[in-house]
Amino acid sequence: MLYSDNYITFNYEEAGEGKPMLILHGNGPDHRMMMSCMEPLFSSQDQYRRIYVDLPGMGMSPAAEWIRSSDDMLRAVKMMIEALIPNDRFLLVGQSYGGYLARGLLGEYAELIDGLFLLCPCVIAESSQRELPPHQVMVQDAELLEELSAADREEFISIAVVQDRTVWERYSREILCGLQLADEAFMERIKADGGYPFSFDVNAIASFEKPSLIITGRQDSITGYKDVWKLLDFLPHAAFAVLDRAGHNLHLEQEELFKAMAREWLSRVSSET
Repeated sequence: MLYSDNYITFNYEEAGEGKPMLILHGNGPDHRMMMSCMEPLFSSQDQYRRIYVDLPGMGMSPAAEWIRSSDDMLRAVKMMIEALIPNDRFLLVGQSYGGYLARGLLGEYAELIDGLFLLCPCVIAESSQRELPPHQVMVQDAELLEELSAADREEFISIAVVQDRTVWERYSREILCGLQLADEAFMERIKADGGYPFSFDVNAIASFEKPSLIITGRQDSITGYKDVWKLLDFLPHAAFAVLDRAGHNLHLEQEELFKAMAREWLSRVSSET
């Protein structure tokens, strides 16, 4: 679905009815990445209105000339909230850069957010300042890699920790398809202009007391896990996991553990709301 007003145009998809849940993907893919991993958590009886947005310049959401920094991107997400769930309580889910934006939202919306789920979140915007493990391949199907085009193979092996057919098929169907739509010039402009980190201290907030979940990959060489641990200082009711044999796309590589932990978070949320 496409929403448009005088300030912003963006694509989004919804599933279910009930309490809103805003779900933000990372930098590059689109809503299909998060929709594919989150929807299996729910049944027709679950009372959640899941809202999957395409961030500006990604998926089917066009870039906007006025968005030149993460501050501006955060403003765009706030516009999405005001358009889709104005003055309503909601749950918040963010993956990678979407997790960075989710933390930025806490400063203004903490009183309306009833639960927070961060998946492989970006904590330090500047990649050169992150404490990261080296890229490590735990499983590799050499025959599969030979079948891929050079471009697909390079894209896949640069991030995948488990390089087998099952992970590739989901990566291609849920992530690569979005990456191919991304406006790379727009995303690079944000980084080139020095606006990737927020202009404000995203950690300068009071503790967020609602049920929270953070899942990271032990072999995640993109956002890591050591920097993420520090978020526990601000999230007194957060469960924190570091999953082995999992990188930045851990929901593909450790699907069952991902689903089990996400459902436990939903259980905690439902018991308090």
